[in-house]
Amino acid sequence: MNILVFGPNGSGKGTQGAIVQKKYNMPHIESGAIFRKNIGGGTELGKKAKEYIDRGDLVPDGITIPMILDRLKEDDCKSGWLLDGFPRNKVQAETLAKALKDANMPLDYVIEIVLPRDIAKLRITGRRLCVNDNNHPNHIAFDAIKPVEKDGKLICRVCGGELKTRADDQDDTAIDKRHDIYYDDTTGTMAAVIYFKGLGGGTKVISVDGRPSINEVSEAIMGKLA
Repeated sequence: MNILVFGPNGSGKGTQGAIVQKKYNMPHIESGAIFRKNIGGGTELGKKAKEYIDRGDLVPDGITIPMILDRLKEDDCKSGWLLDGFPRNKVQAETLAKALKDANMPLDYVIEIVLPRDIAKLRITGRRLCVNDNNHPNHIAFDAIKPVEKDGKLICRVCGGELKTRADDQDDTAIDKRHDIYYDDTTGTMAAVIYFKGLGGGTKVISVDGRPSINEVSEAIMGKLA
């Protein structure tokens, strides 16, 4: 089973992706990790990507998508994969869909976590990240996933690890910039979701309400996956 997962920052996309990954025993692949692996490993694609990054430029899709395809062809992906963090816009969605088709790699499901923009922003500002695993849910505003207090300090409720905040999680301008890209239904990430909804060819789009609890959202997703 091959899956793409979409959701705005603050929707719990990473948490839900981790739940699906564990349930179906498939690798949870994040685009950022692919970049780091290729650059750190000194691959040819990684070297090319680094040249753009060092200049402060966006890495072209002609480099990004081959890196992603190489990762999806690795042995641990043979029984399925879950891709998170890509595509981010309509052009990337179209290019990725064609590349997957050319590689004879079916896309079975697209999971869309739907969340109003104002709620997504509130969730971001209270989010705390575990240094051991960013997918461990910790949030100061929700009782069900509040961090644990120990020795006067908040620690990860899952593993007891140190917690940190992302600087841009506390920056209204940065949050709005990320959400401007995601909620853009003309060329942005929402436009990519809309593209996949019309793709057909065996690809099923699952849209779930991201407002309920983690367990309720997870149950809604699992109820729609084969």
